[in-house]
This record gives sequence, C-alpha cells and structure tokens, in this order.
Amino acid sequence: MVSEKPAVQSKHVCVIGAGPSGLVAARELRKEGHSVVVLEQSHDIGGQWLYEPNVEGEDPLGRDPFLKVHSSMYESLRLLSPREIMGYSDFPFLVKKDRDTRRFPGHRELLLYLQDFAEWFGLRELIRFNTRVEHVAMADYSEFGTDLRWVVKSKEIITKGDDEKMVEEVFDAVVVATGHYAHPRMPSIKGMATWKRKQFHSHVYRVPEPFRDEVVVVVGNSYSGQDISMELAGVAREVHLSSKSPDITEGLSKVLDKHRNLCLRPQIDSLNEDGTVSFLDGSFVIADTILYCTGYSYAFPFLDTKGIVVVDDDRVGPLYEHTFPPSLAPSLSFIGIPRKIIGFPFFESQAKWIAQLLSGKRTLPTWNEMMQSIKDFYNSIDGAGLPKHNTHDIANFEYCEKYGDNAEFPHLEEWRKVLCLSTVKNIAVNLETFRDSWDEGDEKLLQEAFQSPHFTQLGSQVLTFQSQPERC
Repeated sequence: MVSEKPAVQSKHVCVIGAGPSGLVAARELRKEGHSVVVLEQSHDIGGQWLYEPNVEGEDPLGRDPFLKVHSSMYESLRLLSPREIMGYSDFPFLVKKDRDTRRFPGHRELLLYLQDFAEWFGLRELIRFNTRVEHVAMADYSEFGTDLRWVVKSKEIITKGDDEKMVEEVFDAVVVATGHYAHPRMPSIKGMATWKRKQFHSHVYRVPEPFRDEVVVVVGNSYSGQDISMELAGVAREVHLSSKSPDITEGLSKVLDKHRNLCLRPQIDSLNEDGTVSFLDGSFVIADTILYCTGYSYAFPFLDTKGIVVVDDDRVGPLYEHTFPPSLAPSLSFIGIPRKIIGFPFFESQAKWIAQLLSGKRTLPTWNEMMQSIKDFYNSIDGAGLPKHNTHDIANFEYCEKYGDNAEFPHLEEWRKVLCLSTVKNIAVNLETFRDSWDEGDEKLLQEAFQSPHFTQLGSQVLTFQSQPERC
C-alpha cells in the first residue's frame, strides 16, 4: 500500500495551531525539508494546555462559531494519564527539578513540557502568535491532485481601536491541528431555550467558587463530569450528577458514599421556567445552575472545501485513516482527530506520514482504494452498533501500531501500553485517589520504563532532571 519514491519535493506548508499536534507537525515537516508557517491564535504555544483564566467574553454555551477562548482547561485539572506514557518518542516527559514532580501533574507541567519541546527543536521561529485563521480554501477549485494549492487568510489579533490586519497567503499544503476539546457539544433538552437560570458548558468552567452554596446539576458522567462534580461538592450545597447510564464504577460508588451532598441522577427529562430540573425517573430538583460536561465537537469554521469535508454528528469525513480527505490528499490533512489514544506518539506518527507524503517519499493508495477503505470502516462502525459520533474513538493499540507502519514509526513499548491499561483500571476502582496511589506492578513497570531507550536516549543532556517521579 505504501511505496517509495526517489524524488524528494519541498513544499510550503501552513500548520494551523501550535498545540501538541501542531508542534510535532512543524518539527516533522521541517525535518523532511519543507518550509513551515504555524498560525496560532493565542499568545503562546500549548493549545488546550495554555490555561486561560479569563472567560468573561466567551458565550457560556459556546455557540459562537469562532470561539474567543480556545482552552477548556480548568484551574485544578491534573492529567488523566501518567507522564511516562505521554512524551513524544524522542523527547520523554521527564521530571524536572523545581517543577511539578508528580506522576499525574497539573496542567501547567504539560505546558512546560511543550515549551521545552519547542525550545529544544527551535520551533518558535516558525510560529506567528496572536494570529487567527479566518478562511482556508482551494486556490483553484477546478484542479485536483498534486498541483492543488491553498489560499489562507489570517488576521492578526491586536488591541481594540487599531485596524485589523488581514494577510492572504498561498500554500502548497495545509495541516489542520486545532484539536478537539474546544467547541462544546451540547445536548438537546426540552426547556433549555427558556430556562431562566444559569447554564454553562464546562468549556468555560475554571474554579468552583462561583458555585458556592448553590444547587448545581452537572450533565454528563464522563471523566470531566466526575472530576468537576467532586470539586464542586466542596463548595456547593448540592451537586446532582446526571447520567444517561445507571451503571457506575466502583470508584464512583466510593465517591458518592464519601460526599453526602453529591447525588447521582438519571438523564434530564425537562427544564422548567421555575428552575425545576425534572429527571426521567420522575424525580426533580430546583437548581441554581446547570453545568454541561457533555464533551466537545469537531469544528473548522475557517475551512472551505466546497462540501468535500464535512462534520456530521462528530464524524469528520470522509477521512482516510482519520487524516486525509481522499479528494484533497495529501495537500490537506488533519492531525489530532482520533480520541481514546496515547496522544503524543500518535500525533507524531501522523506528522511523519504527512511530511513524507508531501515530500514524495511515500504515496497514498488510489482514490478508489481510500474511499473503499473509508466505506468499509463506516460499515464496521454501523455493524458494531456504535453511534456515528464515536467514529474517531480508537481505543486500540493494534490500530495505532498499524497506522505508524505507514511512516515506519516505532511501535509503542510494552511498558507504555501496560501502564496505560493499569491507569484505566485504577480510575475505575479509585476514582478520587488514582493519581496518587498505584500498585507494585506499576512500580516495576516504571523501573523498566526508566531503563528503556525512550528515557535514556538524551544521555548527559538531561542531567538537570531527576531520575524518576516522586509521589505527592
């Protein structure tokens, strides 16, 4: 399916976004000999990991196509995954002195890791900060194939009162690396439009204090819904966690037993103008606030492909291997669409493949073959009874490794996979304490990890780092 080509081409490539996927895309593209421009709307790198405390100008339900705030990070957030498994293949997420040394550090520690990565590989010189992409379109819609080029219009975000500066440029290729945790995915609930009390999506949740002594209904029993509910239980009068499924983990059961003001509720039936929230089992509460922890949708408001690429119930498609629209590949690609993966290594494998395809070192299958592969994949989703919005939920190590073979990317180390699965199991049993307690099996795997090439490859260049993470 993948073949070598002798000729190597250098392309002028626009990368949209300077988060984890955009940074590694820039690194791999430049390594392959392409010229790279990264457009980033924020003042610094990091994407989601660049915490923004000020959300006053953002719509509380995220209904604006162009969001003012990209990050959905809340102040107390700590990583769900241990740091050992998260690093890029050639740049481990090491513990550094005078920083957050925990295995599951706070969000700022990952931002510092990304800043270290950008500094180490000299990526900042490629990035234009405070630059919002307004429009991306084909330079000539009538032509397809290797000569396809892209017009990118971007606007410098400047202070009020000054004239906005629009820049129009032409690129050989565009890599969309804007992430998938920014645009709120909202449910449809009877009475939402007329409910007069406060409604927020977790995209704008930062700290619990504004909810002190309130009755709060949290919609969505995902990790973020559970995490935020536990935090709110420390200040709110009552927290009602509304879940579609009646099944709960042992870990959540322990949390409910511990926090007497935290109650599990079924799905909401309706919202009433008097502040009553009615649930499907006939119970109800009078709430001050509803906080929607209902996840995020893929959104590319700047991208104009004349209907070739669409987002349908969170299915971005058609995309070959979650990356390339067959009619526009490889000049248009997406990094960071897949979910439920070990993100950084997978983003790196995507970046390598894209860079090598653009240089001509590798080729994609034919349009017919790619479209048939997509059709077969969609049929497998339907056959498994999975909803369309789960299209990009991978949760499969074998798929990730097979994907990496496209660019001869090394397979995930066994210790990395086992530590990932161990964490998932620990969360299910110890929801509130998993970040600070683990079993002896993890300790042995950590020793194996620290002695592996992944952690030893930089040698004397990491003398400022400690040898292994400390517990709290």
